[in-house]
Amino acid sequence: MNLTTENILLVGSLLLFISIVAGKTSYRFGVPTLLLFLGIGMLAGSEGIGGIHFDDPKAAQFIGIVSLNFILFSGGLSTQWTAVKPILKEGFVLSTLGVLLTAISLGYFVWLVTDFTIYESMLLGSIVSSTDAAAVFSILRSNNLVLRKNLRPTLELESGSNDPMAYVLTLAFLTLVIHQDQGIASIIPMFLQQMILGGVFGYVFGKLSKKLINRIKLGFEGLYPVLVIAIMFIIFSTTDFFGGNGFLAIYISAVYLGNQDLIHKNTILQMYDGLAWLMQIVLFLTLGLLVFPSHIVPVIGIGLIISLFLIVVARPISVFISLMFFKMRLRRRLYISWAGLRGAVPIVFATYPLLAGIDKADMIFNIVFFISVTSVLIQGTTLTVVAKWLNVGSPENISSPYDEIEKWQPDIPKSAIKEIDIKPDFYAVNKKLVDLNFPKNAHITMIIRDNEYMTPTGFTVISANDTLVVISDSKNDLIKAEKCLRQSCS
Repeated sequence: MNLTTENILLVGSLLLFISIVAGKTSYRFGVPTLLLFLGIGMLAGSEGIGGIHFDDPKAAQFIGIVSLNFILFSGGLSTQWTAVKPILKEGFVLSTLGVLLTAISLGYFVWLVTDFTIYESMLLGSIVSSTDAAAVFSILRSNNLVLRKNLRPTLELESGSNDPMAYVLTLAFLTLVIHQDQGIASIIPMFLQQMILGGVFGYVFGKLSKKLINRIKLGFEGLYPVLVIAIMFIIFSTTDFFGGNGFLAIYISAVYLGNQDLIHKNTILQMYDGLAWLMQIVLFLTLGLLVFPSHIVPVIGIGLIISLFLIVVARPISVFISLMFFKMRLRRRLYISWAGLRGAVPIVFATYPLLAGIDKADMIFNIVFFISVTSVLIQGTTLTVVAKWLNVGSPENISSPYDEIEKWQPDIPKSAIKEIDIKPDFYAVNKKLVDLNFPKNAHITMIIRDNEYMTPTGFTVISANDTLVVISDSKNDLIKAEKCLRQSCS
């Protein structure tokens, strides 16, 4: 089936709906949502039951770039400086040197086991050198797994900030593949220009954006997230126009903005969280439509060899060398190595060789797609098991529930806060939070159950012996809230 103006909205909305439902269901079985979204796209494609013919790498790349803007910006906005500051050096080294070492070691291996030239091999290694944050944390959240010490912010910072490095390496080695008369030294100026300008533009635009957002008076709260979207694309396109790395610029700007006081900040954060999910689904579906399963079959053998080398050798080597000067236990280094999932970003980067028209572009794209799928399938389904095996998954080292409140809900008033133990005879036992008729200004921000920390929703059911962390902007409302837990307030 060919997509037309008449049916594109129907088909797109149906695929989106199926993806959301399938993603929710997949949590119960430990299947990463990335695989579900890609699988739905492939089933809907020209070789699947949907029969939708989509063979446009240029359109897929455009959708990919737009989606990555939202995903990276949303990740930057949600990055808490207080959480990443203690591990800033480790995260920076992993997202730069770690990516470079992964690209070089894997590229050299590809050169040894295939008929690719050295530059083609390094291009493939560069494309799959970055990790996917969304895949890692969707799996951790679905299993209610809390990582010890600073593992989570380390993985979060690396995964959120290493795409720009992989992008620059991809462009650099693609240039060398196209212009084979040039040497490695010729790409160094471009590399420095991309990274330096990207960093500078990101910081400067971040400061300017804060002033603009807080000073402009739009009259409607809903217009502020729209303003931020416009600012995001201006940052990306302007940085790219001047030869800098747009992905790096928007991530740095977003991190800066996320840690500043902004007008209607909660509205902006909530909208970006939803848009990031939407863009991930759209991106994965698009890439699923773009791939032809019959083209993957011939590369399964070599793809599996390269994927296993990446997982077992290249990634661990890059992590251990990058972190060799930092004090960190062996099991934490091992877990960081294992949590280096590949996701949709490498598949997006693999469209660049397709558009450049190099000889082995189709083979590179199919191998990269296979590597991403096997990485998520092998590593993604075992993240929880490996965390428990290495003894790095536990809530014991969270200093207090208040630290988590500050990290995830920084804008809720906290002039009054209290932990309330739920006795078996309390009215709230076996009741949903939405049914308690709580005071408007009181919020249950966390539930401690069996030594595990849970972030509740309105549909969370309270159990006997739970400990609720309740915050409010007045002590009177806290008293009323506790009363509603003991007896009916209706």
